Amino acid sequence: MTEPSALDLAVKRLALALDALDAAVERRQEADRSEEGLANQLQALGVDRTRLAEALDKEAARLRRLEDANREIAGRIDAAMESIRGVIDGKGP
Repeated sequence: MTEPSALDLAVKRLALALDALDAAVERRQEADRSEEGLANQLQALGVDRTRLAEALDKEAARLRRLEDANREIAGRIDAAMESIRGVIDGKGP
């Protein structure tokens, strides 16, 4: 068998280097796609967070209105009960 020439060895090394470069490019493209996917997910999470924060604010305002109404109704009920007690006790309204 004949020994490979220096040119053949250089061609093989070049082919191996090109294969390694192709693999590195593919890994980089995959990383870029993955990074882009993560960026899209992060943006979607930000949109969801904003939407949920708005919904929470709306529900908190609704809760405050219900609590205010509850206090007002409780006051009216207390006043009505006092009136009824006064009528029952014969004190009149």
